[in-house]
Amino acid sequence: MDSSDALIARFLALHPKTIDLSLGRIQRLLGQLGHPERRLPPVIHVAGTNGKGSTIAFMRAILEAAGLAVHVYTSPHLVRFHERIRLGRFGGGHYVEEDRLVEAFRRCEAVNAGLPITVFEITTAAAILLFSEEPADVLLLEVGLGGRFDATNVIDRPAAAVVTSIGHDHAEYLGTTLEGIAGEKAGIFKRGCPAVIAAQDYLAADQTLRQEAERIGASPIIVGMQDFSVHEESGRLVYQDEKGLLDLPRPRLIGRHQYINAGTAIAALRAAGFEQFETAAFEAGLANAEWPGRLQRLSRGRLPGLAPDGSELWLDGGHNADGGRVLAAAMADQSERKDAPLVLIVGMLGTKDSDAFFRNFIGLAREVIAVPISGQIAARPAAEVAAIAAEVGLTTSVQASVESALASLHDYVWDRPPRILICGSLYLAGEVLAANGTLPH
Repeated sequence: MDSSDALIARFLALHPKTIDLSLGRIQRLLGQLGHPERRLPPVIHVAGTNGKGSTIAFMRAILEAAGLAVHVYTSPHLVRFHERIRLGRFGGGHYVEEDRLVEAFRRCEAVNAGLPITVFEITTAAAILLFSEEPADVLLLEVGLGGRFDATNVIDRPAAAVVTSIGHDHAEYLGTTLEGIAGEKAGIFKRGCPAVIAAQDYLAADQTLRQEAERIGASPIIVGMQDFSVHEESGRLVYQDEKGLLDLPRPRLIGRHQYINAGTAIAALRAAGFEQFETAAFEAGLANAEWPGRLQRLSRGRLPGLAPDGSELWLDGGHNADGGRVLAAAMADQSERKDAPLVLIVGMLGTKDSDAFFRNFIGLAREVIAVPISGQIAARPAAEVAAIAAEVGLTTSVQASVESALASLHDYVWDRPPRILICGSLYLAGEVLAANGTLPH
């Protein structure tokens, strides 16, 4: 029997491009499958450049704390494809089992009958098929890339459509202007359906999202006192909208940006009709949310033991300019709590703006150690990553692996144990979690 990996490899031959944004092929396949997208539980659809996964993690944790069964679709995965499809059950969901995934893949392959379709499209169809066949109270559906022509954009009437923070990324597909990128993300808004717009870092993106929501006839719900607000107060999260005020604990996910993501998650749930929860569900959700590979502290496993004694080891998949800005701010916050020299261990893809990423760490990082990303054709050579970091004024070196980078830190004389951040790519984050023996669960 074919494995899921073997089937995905076979799917690669069905289309000459890995990414070809279009809805026609997946709409055809879903029609041939009997339109499973019409038999889903209420869908909360989430797009954005940064913060999609964290916002979904908060929503899932809150919904499950309230006793609901929650389907979740996210991408990319860190270690195994199965992470993309979480099937909801009462008491907590689980990643799809191999046999069920293989069965769904084979059904989609048979119906598709060799016609052109991308891997993301056929695997998204398989996920929708699985979600349609197992009861749940809600489906949290993350856009893969963009929004308007993303394969997930086959939901006619989402319970809510959410756009998180927008920045520059995937210029080859979405363009180079913030207005254009925001317009593509706003493509998930639907007439008469709530459109939740998170706090934006760029005025052009914010204005475009609002204009598109109004043009489409969606029902915009915008951060700010006119609809909802969220802020930190005495180490707690204070959320307020027309339904009232919630005084909640600090989000478990690290970084000041997570207050915004948590607030967006609450607004989305309330917009989607899940406003009846007790405060305890929101409290438990913020306290228990997990999102591997995003400012994750690695305190157990194989890798922490390779670093100098007393070191902190952190992992994050952030890879674009705004992701770097958020990461740098989070590391600066950590330094205020406990001062420690910051070392970056970085691997990056050639498609990312490495220069803009590194500029966020000027004056903050003691050194950048560049490493390769194994098995990724698009990865920048480590020497090239180091050269880019050096050009912006950072001290750099090159190592053959994350393990050797950690070992090299024993050669330094530290006045305080270092704070080590492994970052630059979700592919690298997945590689690190696998090497550490702490797989997402």
